[in-house]
Amino acid sequence: MELYKLTVHEIRGLVNKGKLSIEKLVRGVIQRIDSTESLLDSFITLNIDEALHQARTLDQLISQEARLSTLAGIPFGVQDNICTFGIRTTCASKMLDDFIPPYDSSVIEKLKNSHSIILGKLNMDEFGMGSSTQNSAFKFTKNPWSLHKVSGGAAGGGAAAVASDQVFYAIGSDASGCLRQPAAFCGVVGIKPTYGLVSRFGLVACAPSLEQIGCITKDVTDCAYVLEEIAFYDKKDSTSIRNGNSTYTSYLMDDVKGLKIGVPKEIFDESWDPDVRTYVNNSIEILKKLGAQIVDITLPHFKYASASHSIIFCCESSSNLARYDGIKYGMRAKGVDNLEELYCKTRSQGFGQEVKAILMLGNLFLSNKFYDSHYKKALKIRELLRNDIRKAFEKCHIILTPTSPILAFDFNHESSLPIGMSESQRYALLANMTGIPAISIPCGFSQEGLPIGLQLMADKFNEGTLIKAAYTFERNTDYHMKKPMKLEVTE
Repeated sequence: MELYKLTVHEIRGLVNKGKLSIEKLVRGVIQRIDSTESLLDSFITLNIDEALHQARTLDQLISQEARLSTLAGIPFGVQDNICTFGIRTTCASKMLDDFIPPYDSSVIEKLKNSHSIILGKLNMDEFGMGSSTQNSAFKFTKNPWSLHKVSGGAAGGGAAAVASDQVFYAIGSDASGCLRQPAAFCGVVGIKPTYGLVSRFGLVACAPSLEQIGCITKDVTDCAYVLEEIAFYDKKDSTSIRNGNSTYTSYLMDDVKGLKIGVPKEIFDESWDPDVRTYVNNSIEILKKLGAQIVDITLPHFKYASASHSIIFCCESSSNLARYDGIKYGMRAKGVDNLEELYCKTRSQGFGQEVKAILMLGNLFLSNKFYDSHYKKALKIRELLRNDIRKAFEKCHIILTPTSPILAFDFNHESSLPIGMSESQRYALLANMTGIPAISIPCGFSQEGLPIGLQLMADKFNEGTLIKAAYTFERNTDYHMKKPMKLEVTE
């Protein structure tokens, strides 16, 4: 049995029946990484020795009939902007090349307490600024479905690792569709929870008001299991919100009868790839046949969402990354004569070109000349978008869009530029602007065999409704069961 092909819920069943050891499982996944990593470049840092040690310890606990959580013994990956005690956390930037956090983020602490096993830190765009991992200071992550295509971003390493069976799930952050767009490009499931549902403590965020920790999984069932584990109130996070409903696995039911699904008329335009249009329309028909009611809705201010998001993203990033000055931590430039030169050289050498472009734009938008005309106006538009969403949910339970209007693109395509990243993320970023939960699920494949993602959005704290709708779609299609090309084993 090729253990790395299993899902979280399949592994749990085998372990509970005493048919699978955790060490054997971890060794199987490590072999998978050994044979595919040189092709994909999913990881920045691996944690192999510690993972094997944890696996042996868990096998001993299981032999003593200890009661363990659903995710106990499950190997997973962590996006490299989430702090992990004792494991290098670089944010895919030279600025933090040698940074080893002295603490765990709250989500990682929770997963460690659940005995889930970290296999390593996953590649991403530098500080989460980009949509392809081409902005990583270390490597580009390839798409398992076509090694000439990007895996998406910023969490492209996580999506590629899950799609290629290097890990069983990945934890990452989503500021502009950064989990959902890569999930769509790689044919897996990605969820951005409601803002505040999952603790952000220990996340090296670039745009705090937009960014939320979520996960990438092989299917919707695994998504429910992981979300159930990571959704909790955390007093260390000022944005954390108490929410009584965390039993997301109870929503794993094949039933959308009576569910109202809203389709915004504003989303249909000529920018869609023809295959995306075909499969999104097919998905609407499938849900309709399963008993869902399709309703027309309108989002009048959607056309301003991308520009407003870009302005807010740039402004918050320039403010947050001001702390990297070579003084307390991170890279420190050498051969400087004064403090100002230290600041300038450290930031010039430590940040990539794309990050510097975003920081300069952010400072420009926050200047006296442009503060009212750009930043303040973007904040007003965000509030208008929230009002649009509130009115939409008076008519429907779920909003449906493509995750991305385009397919995974070639490396060095103009869509990789951070300032233009909204082309592939312009539907996904709506959830970040308004704080609502959103999930991406596979809904088809292009003529050249590239995955297509369907995005479902619900009102705040209605992740259960999302999971039920996504699970029903998944149960009545087979897109999630398809696997990428057979990756060659390297010597």
